[in-house]
Amino acid sequence: MATSSGSTLDVEAYISHYSGYTRLKRLQFIAQQDAGLRSEALRLAFEEVKKTANVAMYNELVAMDPNAPGVDEAWAKETKKSSTQTLEKLETELTSHKTSLIKEAIRMGHNDLAEFHCDRGDFTTALKCFVRTRDYCTTTKHTVSMCLNVIKISIHMGNFTHVSNYVTKAESTPSGSDALLTSQLKIAAGLTHLSGKKYKLAARKFLEVNADLGSGFNEVASSQDVALYGSLCALAAFDRQELKAKLIDNSAFRTLLELFPEVRELVSDFYGSKYASCLSYLDKLKPDLLLDIHLHWHLSQLYEDIRSKAMIQYFSPFVTIDMTRMAAAFNTEVMQLEKELAKLIMAGLIPARIDSQNKVLHARHADKRHATFTKAVAMGEEYMRETQALLLRLNLLRADFTVKGAGETHGPSKSVRQERRVDAGDRPAASAFPLPLAEME
Repeated sequence: MATSSGSTLDVEAYISHYSGYTRLKRLQFIAQQDAGLRSEALRLAFEEVKKTANVAMYNELVAMDPNAPGVDEAWAKETKKSSTQTLEKLETELTSHKTSLIKEAIRMGHNDLAEFHCDRGDFTTALKCFVRTRDYCTTTKHTVSMCLNVIKISIHMGNFTHVSNYVTKAESTPSGSDALLTSQLKIAAGLTHLSGKKYKLAARKFLEVNADLGSGFNEVASSQDVALYGSLCALAAFDRQELKAKLIDNSAFRTLLELFPEVRELVSDFYGSKYASCLSYLDKLKPDLLLDIHLHWHLSQLYEDIRSKAMIQYFSPFVTIDMTRMAAAFNTEVMQLEKELAKLIMAGLIPARIDSQNKVLHARHADKRHATFTKAVAMGEEYMRETQALLLRLNLLRADFTVKGAGETHGPSKSVRQERRVDAGDRPAASAFPLPLAEME
C-alpha cells in the first residue's frame, strides 16, 4: 500500500528527462510508492500510455486509479484491432524477406517486429526477435546495435544476467571510438552491479561515463541519474584516497554533477568532513530518491554505508572523543550513536572501546613494541629452520646419501666419488644443490 513520503518532486519536470517505456514505468512506480503524488503521476501515465499500443499497461493503470471512470473500451478495441493488422503486415513482410534471402532485409524485418512488440509491452517476444537478428548481422555496427537493443529490453524486464552478457559481447566487438556507445555500456554495466549490490563496481562504471552523454540513453537513465547513482555508490564504497582520485578529481564526472547541485554539495561536504551538512542533504533528498525505480531498493543500505564511513572518518584522528559532541555532529541521540558505534566496533571497522558510563569513545591502538618483538622472534625461528635444513643437506651430500630416479644413469662408484671430493678439499661443488632451500626440509 502506497503512503505519502513527503516528497515535493515535480513529477512533470522529472519525467521530462526520459523517453520510451522507462518514462511510463517510472510514472507507474511513483504512483505505486507515493499516495500524495499518485493522482499527478497517473494523469501523466494515462496520457503517455495512449501514445502506445500497450493495452496491458493501460489496464494496470486503470486498476491503480480509484477515481478512474473505467476502461476506455473504444480506445482499447481500436488499439487491439490496429495491432493485429500491423502484426500480420510485419510477419508477411518478414516471410517475403526470408524468401529473398537478403540478410539485411531479414535483419530489418526482425527489428521492425521487435519494435512493434516493444510498443505493445510484450518484451519477451521482442527480446526473441532482437536476438534472431544476430544471425543476419553483416557488420560490427549491426552486431553492436543488436547488443544494445537486447540490453535495453533486458533492463526493462529486470533481467540483468542478460544485460551483463550482452555488455561483454558489445565491448568485445570492434566498434571504433564511439564515446556515446561506451557511455551507454558503462551505464548498463553500472545498473547491473547496482542490482547485485556491488556498489564499488557500480560506482566505478558510473564514474567512467562521458560528460557529453546528454539525452543519449534516456530510454534507460538520464545524465542526472548517472551523477546520482555514481556519487552515492562512491560515497558508500570508496575509501578516501579512491574517492579523491575517481570522483573529486574527475573533471568529466564533475560536469555531470553540475546537473544535480544537491548531490554535488553533499559530495563536497563529505570529502570536506562536514558530516552534519552532508547527512542533512541526504535526509532532504531521501523522499525523492525513494521514488527512483533503480535506487529505491538500495537506498537504505547505501545510506547506512555512507553514515558508517562518515563515523569512521570522523573518529580516525582522535584518541578519545566525547560521544555527546559526536552525536550532535551526526544529528542523532547519544544512545542511538552508541548502538551504531558498537555495531561498527563489532564489525572491526573502528578499533575502539566505549566507556558507556562517561559516554566517551577511546581508540584502541596496537602495541607496536610487542608487535616488533613478535616479528623479530618469527624471523629468527624461520632463519633457524632454513639453516638446519641447509646443514642437513650438506651432511647428506657429504655422506653420499642420495636417491636417484629410475631414468638416471649410473655414475662412478662410491669410492671414486669420495676420492674426487677428497681432492676438492671435501667441499661439495655449487652444482650439488639442485633444490631450493625450501625443499631441503
